[in-house]
This record gives sequence, C-alpha cells and structure tokens, in this order.
Amino acid sequence: MAGTVYRDISAFLTVAQERSFTRAAAKLGVSQPALSHTIRTLETRLGIRLLTRTTRSVSPTEAGQRLIQRVAPRLRMIDDELAAFNERGDTGGTVHLSTPDYAMKALLWPKLAELRSASPDIRLEITVEPEPAGEHYDAAIRFGANVARNLAAVRIAPDIKMAMVAAPAYLATRPAPLAPSDLTQHECILLRIAPQNKAHIWELRNKDETVLVHVNGPWEFNCIDPVVNAALAGTGLAYLPEDSARPYLASGALQPVLKAWWITLPGLHLVYDNRAQLSSALMRVVEALRYR
Repeated sequence: MAGTVYRDISAFLTVAQERSFTRAAAKLGVSQPALSHTIRTLETRLGIRLLTRTTRSVSPTEAGQRLIQRVAPRLRMIDDELAAFNERGDTGGTVHLSTPDYAMKALLWPKLAELRSASPDIRLEITVEPEPAGEHYDAAIRFGANVARNLAAVRIAPDIKMAMVAAPAYLATRPAPLAPSDLTQHECILLRIAPQNKAHIWELRNKDETVLVHVNGPWEFNCIDPVVNAALAGTGLAYLPEDSARPYLASGALQPVLKAWWITLPGLHLVYDNRAQLSSALMRVVEALRYR
C-alpha cells in the first residue's frame, strides 16, 4: 500500500509540474489513460480533487497545491537518499543526537525500542543536555521550532501544556496565589530550558489575556527532574510541563496553582542542518520520530 501511494503521488506531482497528462505520461513512460486512472484513484483515496482539468490545460486545485507544498520536498529528500544509498550500498550508521532530559523521558524512551527493532543497523549516540553546546551533533531535540535559517525543524511531539504546582507543605505556609501578580510574593523554582530562556519570567495566559511575571526564588535548574524534586520538597512554586507533574498531581503530592493561567508552548522539534545531505540513518531516525 505504501509503495502504491508513493507511486501515485509521484505521478500526481509530475502531472502538476508538466501541466499536461500527455507530457507527464511520456515522461513517466506510461499511457495517458493509465496515468489518468492513477490520478483518479489517488483522488478517490484521499477524498479530494487534486487537479482541475480542461480541454486545454491541467492545473492543481487549492488542495492539490497544498499537497505539493507539503509532500514534494519530502519525496525529493527520499529520492535523493535512495540515490545516495544506491551509490554507497549501506543503510545503517551512527547518529549523534542531543536531547534535553524532558524529551529523553517523555518522548525518546518509548520510541527507542521500536526504532531498535525496526532499524537494528542504526546506532544512536545520545547526549542529554538542555541545549546543544556545539555543532558536533547530527541532530538535536529542541523546544519549539524557532531555529536558525540553515536548520530544518521537524515536529516530533504535540504542544506542551505548562502547569504551575506546589507541594501541600509549601501552600500551608502562605496563601495560594489567586492572580499572577501574587507570584511576586512567593518563592519560585526557576527552570532554564535553553541558554536564551529567561527563567525568571513566567508567561501566563487566560483566554485572550497574556501576562509576563518576573518571579524570584533561591533555586534555578537547567533540567526538569530537580525542579520536580524541589517542588516535592516544599521549597516553592514550580512551572513545568504538565505531564512531568501529572503523577504527583494524581497522588496529591503536588497541587495545581493558578490553573486558569496555564499556557501551551510549541512542542518538541528535531532540528538538523538542511544544507548537508542526510545520511540514510539520520533520515530514518527523523521519520521514526516525526509527529503524526
């Protein structure tokens, strides 16, 4: 099935490029009726019309243009990699990957066994750190998709819901905050997830209202586990990904604070240099981690 879909989409892209079934059929080495049948089958499978046909011309519909924009670069990447594979004659290799601790626990661990089973010839060298310290990695996992122009960013996880939490022991020592401005009267456990991240500024959002609050506290960490541990110890309020706090919220070890103001941040992305030719191993890692 996958091979058929790949073939049919490649045929559609050729028709869209040539703007003619006759020229596309000649280029693909198939008959015009066979090519027309392929495109109709693809449109039926997708449930959308991809091409506008007249007696004089063929052009992509709006849906067809969206498909071209989203799929054509990926198919070119696959074709390029297959060509490189034929030249090299190899499929495996080592991929050097940098990841923050949150991504390691929340995303990579569940997928490593699956990747190992599907691609036993790929060896992963993983460095757990908040942010890549140099350019000696094939790819890195980062929060959000804001990367340099020479980097490609592939989404590998949904958006991240942030949660503000505190231990009951901490909340027993002072009134719980009722508004963002109250946070300035509290001890806050700061999380710095990237060098450019301003750990002492917490962004909060309630429907259409967004506020930035300058907070302070005696603790600042560059990874999430110490933030959770400090919150559990009752040293202050913590603002961290909700799934990291979820088990402790369920058990009552942590309690939600200012829940109406929790925000959602752009999810994790895998970034790599788009100027370099992807190795077969890295390409397969990208596809294994791609968010679907």
